[in-house]
Amino acid sequence: MIRVFFAEWRKLRRPTLFLGTMGAVAGVTALVTSLLFLLIDSARGNAREGQMVTRQTLELAHGLTIGFSSSAGLLGLVALCVFASQTAQEYTHGTLRNLLVRQPKRLTLLLGKFLSMCSFALVSVIVSATVSTALAFGLSGKAKVVTTAWTTADAGTSLIHTFINVFLSVIAYGTVGMILGLVFRAPIPAISLGVAWLLIIENIIAATVKNSGKWMPGQLITTLSSGGDFTASYSHAMWVVSAYLVVGVVVISVLFRRRDVAN
Repeated sequence: MIRVFFAEWRKLRRPTLFLGTMGAVAGVTALVTSLLFLLIDSARGNAREGQMVTRQTLELAHGLTIGFSSSAGLLGLVALCVFASQTAQEYTHGTLRNLLVRQPKRLTLLLGKFLSMCSFALVSVIVSATVSTALAFGLSGKAKVVTTAWTTADAGTSLIHTFINVFLSVIAYGTVGMILGLVFRAPIPAISLGVAWLLIIENIIAATVKNSGKWMPGQLITTLSSGGDFTASYSHAMWVVSAYLVVGVVVISVLFRRRDVAN
């Protein structure tokens, strides 16, 4: 498994993929965090879905992490694309057969690839946290936000909790991407269907069907990243998302073991 892990990193560390992905992560985080502070007095809101995060809220200990947690959904979509493409392209390029020659245990190969991509996701979350924290301090003066509470022990604890929640949500998104990549065995349908469902279809259903958001995987993954919200409690989101992912992993494990390695 260790060899699979490092073999996968040989692909993940390619400059076009690694630097491109980290650049996208930094850009998305910078955009979300910047808007949070620059539009603090805007009547249209400064957070997602037109919500307003006030100056008083940002001055609290957890105010330092609001921009970071607000970026989780977009970070998750990046992870979904990476996990789906890195999995499905093994079929598209015909390289899976060669990998199985070196590691014939299919589930060991799959687990090694998954752990490697999880570590890649961890690096992206670290980059996001760093960019968001630096921008929050940098833009606090312009937004007239007092940062005294940001340097307390409570702020550090909040940052750790937020980091864990965002990382879990990113891994959940990535796992969905890997499941779709193995089901469709081609990057384009896997990514397009995943993004369309999580970003568009779920939001429409949640807005039109009462209480449906409590059972939608994408909505609940967002709840995980924020530590619980009006959609559902944190524990409910954790259990339901875990159940979805366990079922998905079992299904694709069976498919991966039994299906032909060619697309």
